Amino acid sequence: MSVTMSRQEREEFLAAVHVGVVSVAEASRAPLTVPVWYSYAPGGVVSVITGSASRKARLIAVAGRFSLCAQSEEAPYKYVSVEGPVTSTAAPVDGDEAQGMAYRYLGREFGDLYLAATADRAAGQCVIRMTPESWLTSDFAKEYA
Repeated sequence: MSVTMSRQEREEFLAAVHVGVVSVAEASRAPLTVPVWYSYAPGGVVSVITGSASRKARLIAVAGRFSLCAQSEEAPYKYVSVEGPVTSTAAPVDGDEAQGMAYRYLGREFGDLYLAATADRAAGQCVIRMTPESWLTSDFAKEYA
């Protein structure tokens, strides 16, 4: 039996809250691979907020594309990996979008604390959007269905 997720399954999984892992090509080295908060709605784009001057942002700007992998941490394991071109980069990040990302990962109370604690860095942030072109998925629960 195939463990590959359907389109609906993969998009719902990616839209759920997971810490993502971004990978982006880096000349003469292995790809930069780092954990990130991200947002995604089925049929939409993957959005990542990061420092505009960060290594990650600079490498993504050069490459023009990146990969993101999200996974479950408990068995039976699942993952979705997407790769595609950057469709836009915006700075500074809209306050509502920054708040939405913080609330997604920390909830309202801790999200507000996080935003207050990082307010001095907000002007130096950007949001990078990627349109998924390639998908790799596995849902190992399907082996036991």
